[in-house]
Amino acid sequence: MPLDSKAVLRRRQALVLSVASTASLWMPAALAQGASTPSAAYPERPVRIVVPFAPGAGTDAMARLVAQKLGEVMNAAFVVDNRAGASGAIGTQYVAQAPADGYTLLLAASPFTTVAASVPGAHYDPLRQFTPVGMIATGPLVWAANTALPASSMQELIALARRQPGLLNYGSAGAGGVNHLVLELLKARTGTFITHIPYRGVAPATMDMIGGQIQLVTGTIPALLPFIKNGSVKPLAVTSAKRSSALPDVPSMSEAGLPGIDVVNYFALMAPAGTPAAIVNSLNAAINRVVALPEVLARFKADAVEAAPGSPALLGHFIEADYRAWRNVVKTQNLKIE
Repeated sequence: MPLDSKAVLRRRQALVLSVASTASLWMPAALAQGASTPSAAYPERPVRIVVPFAPGAGTDAMARLVAQKLGEVMNAAFVVDNRAGASGAIGTQYVAQAPADGYTLLLAASPFTTVAASVPGAHYDPLRQFTPVGMIATGPLVWAANTALPASSMQELIALARRQPGLLNYGSAGAGGVNHLVLELLKARTGTFITHIPYRGVAPATMDMIGGQIQLVTGTIPALLPFIKNGSVKPLAVTSAKRSSALPDVPSMSEAGLPGIDVVNYFALMAPAGTPAAIVNSLNAAINRVVALPEVLARFKADAVEAAPGSPALLGHFIEADYRAWRNVVKTQNLKIE
């Protein structure tokens, strides 16, 4: 992986963790020059939060929590609209083309940048077609292995992959998603070859790993924690630069001998490009209030994510860094995803 992309990845978590102290960052020029000033009564009608995945997924659950709490904070109706398909591209395209009036928002997660970076057919630009509103939360993935795999650490895994290139099989939630690209990042960083097998979600990949058909997956901590606790799989490391409080005994990537790798799954609200600054600011202030609520923080802890309050500008910096870092991985690995 090129040095500049490594540096971008190192900066991403630092950006997120510093949001509380930088909430007053300047607004980007395009946002600061937003269109007309909205009515002081905004929102005057229900606001749709589009989830580009099916009901029941982690992104959907986050959207419903945020919609409920934003409604309470802003004394308005926020409704979730699931528009699934094409690894999130369908719902994302829908929001990109919606009126920039604050009444259609996107609950963005990691596929927002990974799919745009790796799938030419995604047909949306995360940097040009969207206005950042606010980050909600972030959390790492966890590397997990079949219990029979003769490796109990990332360094042992890398050594095994080097001795037997192509023999190990890794299951992802689908080509172009963060679960796929985190493998490609590891391969680029270590010069190893591990076979990628895309599934329709992490759950079936995990079942095949437990059954021995494949040896490795990464997934969110809530998705894999039950299997880690009952001994069905063994955790090797979390994908972030620091440990997770949900898995305090599992090393970070840096502790696992891979400094500079820092991958987090994120949840954020985005609006169509051109949404007036006053609306964005109003929504951002409400999001920052929501993620500080005790009941929301308790839910985040249960879901192994951390609140990430901050300004629209800070979210914009994060999205750009994430997108460009994954573009570098795609280029380095010469990935061709249709």
